[in-house]
Amino acid sequence: MTTVSQSGNEPEVPKMAAQEPMSIAMRLRNQLQSVYRLDPLRNEEEAKLKIKDLNEHIVCYLCAGYFIDATTITECLHTFCKSCIVKYLQTSKYCPMCNIKIHETQPLLNLKLDRVMQDIVYKLVPGLQESEDRRIKEFYQSRGLERIIQPPNEDAVPDVAGLPYTSFDHSKAHFYRYDEQVSLCLERQSASSSLSSGKDKNKSVQQKYVRCSARAEVRHLRRVLCHRLSLERHQIQMLFNNESLPDHMTMKQLWLSHWFGKAQPLVLHYTIKDKRAR
Repeated sequence: MTTVSQSGNEPEVPKMAAQEPMSIAMRLRNQLQSVYRLDPLRNEEEAKLKIKDLNEHIVCYLCAGYFIDATTITECLHTFCKSCIVKYLQTSKYCPMCNIKIHETQPLLNLKLDRVMQDIVYKLVPGLQESEDRRIKEFYQSRGLERIIQPPNEDAVPDVAGLPYTSFDHSKAHFYRYDEQVSLCLERQSASSSLSSGKDKNKSVQQKYVRCSARAEVRHLRRVLCHRLSLERHQIQMLFNNESLPDHMTMKQLWLSHWFGKAQPLVLHYTIKDKRAR
C-alpha cells in the first residue's frame, strides 16, 4: 500500500514494509507464479514443475547439495545445512552469502534450525529423507553407538548454540566450546630486563598455562594478568621475542605469524612496569 505525501505529488512507500523479509512460503509462491503464471495457494489446478526451478531456495550455498538439517542465520535469514554452516563458522563470524557479521564472538548463538524449510525440502526431493535416515543409521551401527531419538511430542531442549538436541543423549556427553582453542604459556620476563619495582619484583602468576579462544586478543591477556596479580593495566606489557605486542592482535593472528608449525603451547612473556610509569 502506498500513501501520498503532503505535497500531493510523490507517493511514499512505508520503509518497514519494504525492508521486512519475505517468508519462505511466500518466496516459493512467488517463484511458482513467475514460472507458471498461477497462484498455487488459491488455484485448484495441479501444477507440475521441475525441482531445478526451485533449487535456489532449497540448495545449500556451501556444499551445493539439498538442505540437511536446514539452519538459518537469524541476522540475515540465509539458510544452510547445519553441518556446513557450523563448520564454516569455526573460522569466520560472517555470513558466507551476504558477509553480514553474525555475532561478534559467538556466531553460533544466532543460528536456528528451520524445520519449515527442511519439511519443504523433504517433500520436494523424492527419497532424500529416506536416504539421509539410512546414512545416519549406518553411521551409528558402524561405530557401535546407540541412536537416541527424541519423541516428536516433546519440545526440544536447545543447546548453547540455539540448536535443539534430536538424536544424541547429551546427558552422557562432555561439553566443549565451539571456539578454536589455543594453549599458552605466560612467562614472567627476567627482572633484570624489566622496569619493575622492588615490591613487584617477585610477582608472577602461579598458573602460567592457559587455554583460551583463538579470538582472544592481547588486551584480554593483559586484563587477566592484572586481575591475578592485583596490578593496574598499564603496568603489564605483553612480549614475544622481546617485542611488544599490540592490544588488538588476536591469538590466532599471533599463532599464524609467529608460532605456526611449532608444538603447543605458544610461549608469551610479560613484564611488570613501575606503577608510576605510564
